[in-house]
Amino acid sequence: GGRHSVAVVLLLLAVVTPAGAVSAAALPVVINTWAFRTAAETAWRVLELGGSELDAVEQGCGQCEIDQCDGSVGYGGSPDESGETTLDAMIMDGNTMEVGAVADLRRVKNAIGVARKVIEYTKHTLLVGESASLFAVKMGFPYEDLTTQKSLSLYSEWLNQSCQPNYWKNVVPDSSKSCGPYKRREEATYKEEQTSSQRSGHNHDTIGMVVIGVSGTVASGTSTNGAIHKIPGRVGDSPIAGAGSYADSTAGGAAATGDGDIMMRFLPSYQAVEYMRMGTDPTVACQKVISRIQKYAPKFFGAIICANTTGSYGAACNKIPGFTQFHFMVSSPLLSRPTELVVDCI
Repeated sequence: GGRHSVAVVLLLLAVVTPAGAVSAAALPVVINTWAFRTAAETAWRVLELGGSELDAVEQGCGQCEIDQCDGSVGYGGSPDESGETTLDAMIMDGNTMEVGAVADLRRVKNAIGVARKVIEYTKHTLLVGESASLFAVKMGFPYEDLTTQKSLSLYSEWLNQSCQPNYWKNVVPDSSKSCGPYKRREEATYKEEQTSSQRSGHNHDTIGMVVIGVSGTVASGTSTNGAIHKIPGRVGDSPIAGAGSYADSTAGGAAATGDGDIMMRFLPSYQAVEYMRMGTDPTVACQKVISRIQKYAPKFFGAIICANTTGSYGAACNKIPGFTQFHFMVSSPLLSRPTELVVDCI
């Protein structure tokens, strides 16, 4: 409406990047990982209709849960070792620094919706497993089967391939050749850990979203069904504040996607926001975070999106075979519609 357009004109700022290139910035802005267009369109529509930044994040990521974006968000994808699909999600309010998150959520489809209820109805930050599902039911979410024909066939194919790939190491019988059940070796003869991701860049895995409103208010969120064939109980970076995403209305927001087991150790989203707080351009902030992880895990699969409170944004990814570019969505007053952008990995 008219109210928004006036504010937008006032907030069209030219942001000079360190390289001297000028990237136009405007508010509001919605940025999300991967080419998940319907998620971007949904979040943008929420803002246009006067919804809050948190509403936009919740409904944008929630759209991916409904669409089962790339089979890696929502029900019916990424079955764990026992064949079950479980969900992880978080949402963060950059004004109050409140976070709501759920992990290993079972039999409830709308994970980010449940995460939002953790902020609204509890003094907690993270609820997990069966107890998170019980909380969801108290909040009015229905129990639903998250298994589909697709996830069942993924599971049976994996069993037929002697459970390869999997996430075990230093166990007997040899996890690279058998399905177990595994026991730990009596005296561990540690093999070099395989840090190269077992997922290719074509197997995307998380929707991460940052929304910055006209007044500079930041919200962020993520939703995923986690790593395929994960050991039951495994939680990755997605529902962890500062890892999967981070929002701070005094600086900006960031969200990560990729190999959560590696990325979460570096709190990449928190780190990126701190770089932006120091005045670092969002693209450079994203690149610095990726470079930092590269030193320890050169072959990790991962990417990050960043946006600051002026509406300037960027992204970066780690270059590995099969993953040399990262696609992400941006919605802003400077673009006629939610637009897919591409960045070369470093």
